[in-house]
Amino acid sequence: QVQLVESGGRLVQAGGSLRLSCAGSGATFSNYIMGWFRRPPEKAREFVAAIDWDGTYTTHAVSVEGRFAISRDNTKNTLYLQMDNLKPEDTAVYYCAARNGLYFRNRASYRREDEYIDWGQGTQVTVFS
Repeated sequence: QVQLVESGGRLVQAGGSLRLSCAGSGATFSNYIMGWFRRPPEKAREFVAAIDWDGTYTTHAVSVEGRFAISRDNTKNTLYLQMDNLKPEDTAVYYCAARNGLYFRNRASYRREDEYIDWGQGTQVTVFS
């Protein structure tokens, strides 16, 4: 089990940028597939982006493709989400999640919330116009 702590969320104007971080501890970080999910106000949690153990494979939701980028630094036990050209509809609580393993054989699994075992507490991102 890996413990996850997100940071970097704040109030930002539309068009601006943020970088979220997720620090892992308590386990070998490079042994985990990692993902970002978000819960918009009064909506269900949704997939944002995911990455395999060494960053070779990444995938992003269509709604953020070209604006957000997931990455990781296993030497720092940290996952990142670079968010550019933010829009009000990006307002949400952002969660990082982990699943023990190097990669999913079925790539559809990267986008499934129920494939991830360990979750952080979330960080609030609010985008105003």
